[in-house]
Amino acid sequence: MTGIQEYWQNYIDGEWVDGGAGRIDVIDPATGQLLAVHALADARDVDFAVQAARQVHLAGELAGLRPVDRGRMVQAMGRFLIDNLDEIAPVLTREQGKTLWEARVEIHGAARYFEYYGNQAETLEGRSIPLGARYFDFTVLEPYGVSGQIIPWNYPLEMTARSLAPALATGNACVIKSPELAPLSLRWIALAAEAAGLPSGAVNILCGYGREAGAALTHHPRVNQLVFTGSVPTGIAVAKAAALNVVPCVLELGGKSAAIVHEDADLDAFVEDVRWGIYLNAGQTCSAMSRVIVHESRHDELVDRIADMAEGLSVGPGIDRPAFGASMGAMISELQRDRAESMVTEAISAGANLATGGRRPKNHVGAFLEPTVLTDVTQDMAIANDEVFGPVLSVLRFREEDDAIEMANATPYGLVGGVFTRDLDRATAAARRLRAGQVFVNEWYAGGVETPFGGYGKSGYGREKGREALWNYVQTKNVAIRLG
Repeated sequence: MTGIQEYWQNYIDGEWVDGGAGRIDVIDPATGQLLAVHALADARDVDFAVQAARQVHLAGELAGLRPVDRGRMVQAMGRFLIDNLDEIAPVLTREQGKTLWEARVEIHGAARYFEYYGNQAETLEGRSIPLGARYFDFTVLEPYGVSGQIIPWNYPLEMTARSLAPALATGNACVIKSPELAPLSLRWIALAAEAAGLPSGAVNILCGYGREAGAALTHHPRVNQLVFTGSVPTGIAVAKAAALNVVPCVLELGGKSAAIVHEDADLDAFVEDVRWGIYLNAGQTCSAMSRVIVHESRHDELVDRIADMAEGLSVGPGIDRPAFGASMGAMISELQRDRAESMVTEAISAGANLATGGRRPKNHVGAFLEPTVLTDVTQDMAIANDEVFGPVLSVLRFREEDDAIEMANATPYGLVGGVFTRDLDRATAAARRLRAGQVFVNEWYAGGVETPFGGYGKSGYGREKGREALWNYVQTKNVAIRLG
């Protein structure tokens, strides 16, 4: 393909290398055609990467730096991404399927993580604990050492930055398993590390299958901390591996997030939130607004408005949609599209009705699904409980506020939730009752890099983003000195 090299390698200890497991095809989901070929890592490659990261840690090449110097390198990585945005964005679009404008937004988001955590590097401090006149006691925050990070395919660049930036800022060396469906754009993370002056081995990036490279990373005895974003079954496997080696891990496992819309909500503003909440990145977002629970008095009007908005979206190859606006690209793969499509079909068989969408666009090949709205969804349906990870919105109705809260909390997930009302007392009361790690009031995706993010229940544990994320990558040492 024009502008994209044919063969891409892994990055270990500052070198571009082939993979012991051979090669993997990277497919453009908008066309179904071969985009590039990438080296495929095996367990031996993972071991080389872990050993390289470990040597950086043992030598103190990061941990021994003054925090402000580490922070400046982390910030420089973000500036490198922005400087190369026009080169990265088309690659990200064509490997992942999102629109070109969404790819540009993702790159800016990734750069923001490096900016934020670079600034935070010198803010972590220990404390002195009084033990009486004959003692001097203090705490020190130290990096774990080697951080193993398994990255999802939906936001490959931004999710890498989300965990890599705080890990580096606190002095850890990292081994990153890139997603095999969308590994190409992570090349610029390695280039950014080089440009910023990070030591060789501080950042290692390998593309590999979860069952081989991922398993080798999570089970490696020299990995000191793990970060995983993905499905619940794989997250459980990662947690088991971490437990066997007695290392901490952070799990972000998705959700089935609900927005509660009261009768006094601003529907004009809310429909715009739906556009971003479920159709951004073709619905392939862990914190997507996959359920709307609306008061029965506004149900029909809201469904009509959402359907009109969904039908107005321009759906097609992301590379042809450079301008910010009402458009949507392909899903990551035909397999993922087929899964979402089958869930819609099953929901209709169970009694749901299709307000719009639910089909493959006739004028496009590739992994496309029309923006979809399902009505008459009830809590006992699979579509109301299982994550679709596609552009599919389920609309439920409620009469009493307690019923809305109960429905919102009825799934095993608990990543985010939302409340839309002009009544602040009602909103704050609902925020306390919603079983979710983050609650949006009157704006879906309110907040930013500064605000902690993570789930309850099967949405995982640990917090990313915000200062809270820094604690994932440090451990506390206490030093107690008896004075003479």
